[in-house]
Amino acid sequence: MEQLTCERLQDNLKRLKLVWAAEELETVAAQSEEHKSSYLSFLDHLLEEEVAAMEKRRIQTALKIAGLPFAKTIEEYDFLFHPHLDKKAVMELFDLTFLARHENVIFLGPPGVGKTHLATALAIKACSHGVRVYFTTMQTLIGKLKEPQSKGKAYHSAGLVIVDEAGYLPVDSREAYLFFQFISYRYEKSSTILTSNKSFGDPRPASPSFEGDQHQGSQLSTQRSRLQQDVFQRRRGNRVHLARVAAFHAVGWYTFTFPELVHF
Repeated sequence: MEQLTCERLQDNLKRLKLVWAAEELETVAAQSEEHKSSYLSFLDHLLEEEVAAMEKRRIQTALKIAGLPFAKTIEEYDFLFHPHLDKKAVMELFDLTFLARHENVIFLGPPGVGKTHLATALAIKACSHGVRVYFTTMQTLIGKLKEPQSKGKAYHSAGLVIVDEAGYLPVDSREAYLFFQFISYRYEKSSTILTSNKSFGDPRPASPSFEGDQHQGSQLSTQRSRLQQDVFQRRRGNRVHLARVAAFHAVGWYTFTFPELVHF
């Protein structure tokens, strides 16, 4: 390829924001000449690689915006450490059909069983399919919900929000109410994933003995109904004060309960 022609092509490709094509033009042209490829094959190869490079940059940008704590995929998750966990049910989540149905997921279990790993792996898969993802811890989310004019923020509008470490630190009644409003706002509009070491409605950490009666180890609960809101009354003289408390009861959510970590 003539040098002047190559430089002109590179300049035009950069103006069209085809960065990879501009940088690799000479290499692809040399390969095409070596294999005696047609002009169409050369152009097809150049644009195909450009699209792949753009998609890679898009995913990298989306993951950076999502704020994930680390990058781990489902392929890196060791199901051998959890022989009683329903692998088929977990893998079905990675079809991402729950996102299309605006459904939600809860991972319950003690520390170290891979709850955040699975949530992050789902986030990476969602990002690769063009879903806007937002990752936060419960403590950070509560702080943001206390800020004025929080509506319209990324944690409200994202197609998938992951709230990590729900229940690890205590929350007061106002914070619980703000969290309920957050869940209620997103309910049936978009999807949310929660990870927690506690069972809803009980202050104790999740464990096989505690969760076994309700979920039978680590089976998937697919009961469906609306999120419920507990309302309690507190009387002071003749006044009745109503306070709302977020109560999920694992109803209407895909709920996975992890047994204690199995060591070999």
